[in-house]
Amino acid sequence: MSSRIEQIIEEIEEYIDRDCKFQPLSTTKIIVNKEHLDELLRELRMKTPEEIKRYQKIIANRDAILADAQAKADAMIEEAQVQTTELVSEHEIMQQAYAQANEIVTQATAQAQEIVDNATRDANEIRIGAIQYTDDLLANAESIIGHTLDSYTTKYDGLINSLQECYDTVRSNRAELEIPDEDTDGYDSPEGTV
Repeated sequence: MSSRIEQIIEEIEEYIDRDCKFQPLSTTKIIVNKEHLDELLRELRMKTPEEIKRYQKIIANRDAILADAQAKADAMIEEAQVQTTELVSEHEIMQQAYAQANEIVTQATAQAQEIVDNATRDANEIRIGAIQYTDDLLANAESIIGHTLDSYTTKYDGLINSLQECYDTVRSNRAELEIPDEDTDGYDSPEGTV
């Protein structure tokens, strides 16, 4: 499905191709309705930031993902510390409590780091995807505009060549109609006559 930006560019192309006429005695300059063209350009300016903002929201989700991962990691560490405190409070299993507490903290820290790493990787992939999509959109617009320029250049070159051929034909026809000299009557004498 094409974006609104592409649709507006196509409307501008159609307007130039279908509704605009050449200026008198010119094969390259056209007459445009400034108000209509301004309206199309104004909408193009409005839609471009709108679509880019949509991709910026996707990129902004990276911060939300990281914040959520950090909150989960903090909760796990806090839970591990609570468990450690409970184990340490029992004197008869003091040594075991320290060992278990250290193991829990180590595991919680490793899991928390893994969550943060995964969230960072996912957020970066989302960001790269959004940037790639934006670049593809701009590349498509660049291609459409370039194609339009090539198309109009070809049309104008064809028109100029056609006019040159007409001009050459007219000159050739005039040359064939050269006015005869005044000392002759304009007719050839038949052979054998004086």
